[in-house]
Amino acid sequence: MRKKINRKIKRSQNLWKNKIRSGIAQARIFCKENPIIFIGLILFIGFLFLVQEKRTISISSSDNLAAQVLNTEARGALSANVSPISGLACQDYDRRPIAVMLANDPVTRPLSGLKDADLVFEMQVVQDSITRLMAVYVCGNPAEIGSFRSARHSFIPLAMGIDAIYAHWGGSHFALDKLNAGIMDNIDALRNPFSAFYRTSNIAAPHNGFSSMERLVNSATKLGYRSENGFEGYEHLSVAADQRSSTGKQTIKIGYAPPYNVEYRYDPEKNSYLRWRGGVPEIDKISGQQVEAKNVVIMWAASEELEGQYNNVEVEGGDEATIYRNGEVGSGTWRKNKKDRESKLYFFDDEGGEIEFVPGQIWVEIIEPEKTVTWD
Repeated sequence: MRKKINRKIKRSQNLWKNKIRSGIAQARIFCKENPIIFIGLILFIGFLFLVQEKRTISISSSDNLAAQVLNTEARGALSANVSPISGLACQDYDRRPIAVMLANDPVTRPLSGLKDADLVFEMQVVQDSITRLMAVYVCGNPAEIGSFRSARHSFIPLAMGIDAIYAHWGGSHFALDKLNAGIMDNIDALRNPFSAFYRTSNIAAPHNGFSSMERLVNSATKLGYRSENGFEGYEHLSVAADQRSSTGKQTIKIGYAPPYNVEYRYDPEKNSYLRWRGGVPEIDKISGQQVEAKNVVIMWAASEELEGQYNNVEVEGGDEATIYRNGEVGSGTWRKNKKDRESKLYFFDDEGGEIEFVPGQIWVEIIEPEKTVTWD
């Protein structure tokens, strides 16, 4: 246990050390003519580093949420050499996550590299219409990822909460205003730093933008972004349940508007939820295999329309959650500190314990309360 806790503390220290280096560089520029202010900033940053290891993640009571999340030092950390997100062993387990924006339009199907993601978020970017995906990679190294699409502001706090580098093809002005202000490390195809992206000729623009994990990692490295993972990770079951569901219910139906409607059909032999979209299997273009999740989370979140064409989804704060794993369904809640965009997105069961995921791919479906989700 001590070894696991030390591993988590080391990740946290590495993340803060990089933040301190960045802060010092900015302080030198700002305070070059005032050494007293410069020294004061250095002392203050050093103080933050000393106290951060014992910090407790708190959620404001004004948000009507749980008062506290467990102290990060007291929590068990991940086993060695496994992804902090999927819980699967891999060579690049300690690599910083890269979150990529993927299209969901019928013309772009099948998508490339989806099966290799550790985690995928899906939500509507236009009310009662288009959905978009954000796939997160730690272990996977797909030779092709795409089709890429533009950033949306509601995905940004989710990417920040897992310490990801955000890869996208342009974006809404809500998203670009934040990204261009330096809110997080990102790779924008409109600038295409170090040839991170390319277009293909077999799909019409704007749906023909692609990349690869190799290209994205190369670009991030040359941009000077930190490469080591600072995300503390999710909890995972040590083994999958021996008993599979005996309820006879095997299909999750999510009421996105067609052709974006989604189903997950549970396969007891694989202990996986096979993904269907628009009534047909979701196939990964590279592998030719159907995408399958080990965990499906319904994250209920309110939304509002912006400027008649954008969807503002409340992904910070908290609400109810429904968790599917091992052929069973459970209820719970999700929490993310509104005052800290870098805070982890937590999932809890009804007793307040953090959800332990089955090792493997996680899909988080972010659904408005008025939408229908059935388990048949």
